[in-house]
Amino acid sequence: VLQKGLKENFADAQVSVVDCPDLTKEPFNFPAKGICGKPRIADVGGVPYLIPIVQKEKVYDLNTVAKDIELPGAFILGAGAASSRVLGINAEFIPIVQTKSEKKPAVNGSYFAQINPADKGCLLEKYSSKYTDCEFGLLANLYASEGQPGKVIEVKANGRTGELNFVTCLRQTLEKHYGEKPVGMGGTFIIQKGKAKIHIMPPEFSACPLNTDEDVNNWLKFFEMKAPLICQPVIVSRDPGFDLRVEHTHCFSHHGEGGHYHQDTSPDSVQYLGYFQPAELLFRIDRPQETHLVGRD
Repeated sequence: VLQKGLKENFADAQVSVVDCPDLTKEPFNFPAKGICGKPRIADVGGVPYLIPIVQKEKVYDLNTVAKDIELPGAFILGAGAASSRVLGINAEFIPIVQTKSEKKPAVNGSYFAQINPADKGCLLEKYSSKYTDCEFGLLANLYASEGQPGKVIEVKANGRTGELNFVTCLRQTLEKHYGEKPVGMGGTFIIQKGKAKIHIMPPEFSACPLNTDEDVNNWLKFFEMKAPLICQPVIVSRDPGFDLRVEHTHCFSHHGEGGHYHQDTSPDSVQYLGYFQPAELLFRIDRPQETHLVGRD
């Protein structure tokens, strides 16, 4: 299903089932070896807690989320907002955490990306270099598993010929094929070659309400960042009525760049390599009572 859909949007696409590579090794350096074992997705909070006006009191803990999704000690990947309570500012959060279990403390391999106060560029830092908690704020889309090795879906796509970004192409392909039945998956992929359009939220929350996508885009700071970028996507083919964010991808790198992935900007040369696992369960945590569809891309 995925290979057929990708070939409509990329010059070359190959999808196969392989053994998950050891994710503790370069370029991932994750705290867990794989993305297998009781795979599940959690959509926590939501964009309505950020816009039109921020609700700073919305803070969460990844160790608590792991218990809420009935998988204490889970290995969690995904995309979210950093806790402004901890950082003192607004920033992009790239969660990569082996949550705490009865036997072991949490291992936080997360990153956060903020606007560098010095030059207004990207400042990407390892979360554990400054903080000891596993907190995040406002919203997150998370893929969780036992972090075990096992069989995964390997996706290779080179040379983008269509308009869709890599993640949207995967999601729309699933939606087209499975229709009413929601299919979710998560994992990690690398933009091996090329460049990508990435945003980072400003350090200050907007004082005036952000009421439209145009308002949001004028507020966000956009950058072109270079490969290799290691990305954490969470995808649900369609929302079965839980007010989900159906796709959300954050990325980090070892050259100081990272943030929220939108699209590659070098379609001819771009190369994607990803490892995905379909999720068995979906958890919706602290769903906003008042909602809207602004700022969801």
